[in-house]
Amino acid sequence: MSVSLSEVRGNRLAVIGSGAMGGGLMRALVNHGVLDASQIVATDIDEIKLRQLKEEIGVEVSRSNVSAVKSCDIVLLAVKPQVVPLVLAEISPNLLSERHLLISIVAGITISQLERSTPPHLPVVRVMPNTPCLVGAGVCAIALGTHATEAHRQVAHALFRPMGITIDVQEEWMDAITAVSGSGPAYVFTFIEALSDAGVNVGLPRNIATHIAIQTVLGAATMAAKMQRHLAELREMVTSPGGTTIAALHVLERNGFRGIVMDAVLAAVERARTISKAAEVE
Repeated sequence: MSVSLSEVRGNRLAVIGSGAMGGGLMRALVNHGVLDASQIVATDIDEIKLRQLKEEIGVEVSRSNVSAVKSCDIVLLAVKPQVVPLVLAEISPNLLSERHLLISIVAGITISQLERSTPPHLPVVRVMPNTPCLVGAGVCAIALGTHATEAHRQVAHALFRPMGITIDVQEEWMDAITAVSGSGPAYVFTFIEALSDAGVNVGLPRNIATHIAIQTVLGAATMAAKMQRHLAELREMVTSPGGTTIAALHVLERNGFRGIVMDAVLAAVERARTISKAAEVE
């Protein structure tokens, strides 16, 4: 497959696995005009999901991975890790070739595992999106396989940019990215929930506490992104001598808040490595 960014719209995309992330990508591509619905073929074992996608955005749907791959240039794997060997055994022989681009968003499946189970010289790209991609505010980390070119890199960026920011990474960083970005939203949701609970504990109605907790986290993240100053400097902007903020920060530091977060990310990295080893593709 030889393709440049300007030619993305001339290709057809097969999305194998139309769950939350696969479906979210198709919606983003159609809604942002990156691809026309007629250029996308969605497959899944769940007929209800396929029917909903067809009715909502008009993509072509199929229960056959084989027929989808036959008619497409780009193949996106968006299935569970344990399903990957079955899918590749189905589509790899006599179907996938150098003319295709295989993109995987499957957690724990490495590029080398994919390349060992597909034809020689097949371009492979691995992408790690996170759940905020579903609202266009995500992070999509992109790593190129052995035979992927600059053109394939541009295609991957073009396909995932509607879901948030896209960033080029080395594949060896993927477990760390999974722990920080992939699992990160859960840490933030837990913090927001705790902040809301704290507000209720000091007398706020639940709806008010949750609303201002969400907006505070959103505002702080937006401030960090737009002002591009060191996080410690931004923290100091809110921390007056002898004030309420330093009193609260003292409690967080005394109880090892930073260490807890770092330990949590380390645990997630170790778990990601364990999953990757267990998901070896034959």
